[in-house]
Amino acid sequence: MKIKKGDTVEVISGKDAGTRGKVLVIDRHRDRLVIEGVNMIKRHTRPNPQKNVQGGVVEREAPIHVSNVMVISPDNGQRSRIGFRILDDGRKVRVAKVDGAILDR
Repeated sequence: MKIKKGDTVEVISGKDAGTRGKVLVIDRHRDRLVIEGVNMIKRHTRPNPQKNVQGGVVEREAPIHVSNVMVISPDNGQRSRIGFRILDDGRKVRVAKVDGAILDR
């Protein structure tokens, strides 16, 4: 998977198409991501005094498949595919295909 935790991505299909957010969680076994503010669901939780959970209806993010998102280039804000480049000092970094911007920090 070429997308990493902390990347800014844009949803390209589904009910949240066009929405941008930061990757919070990655599930590599199921190829799914949890993105901040995207694919919100309502979860009915039961009160649990031992864990200090109040209970009620809680709204949270659900996972979305990695094929439904594209990374955002940090230089121009366009969505892009991801490639790899080896720098002069020998590091292998991820780059945005649209403009060649380096994605790794």
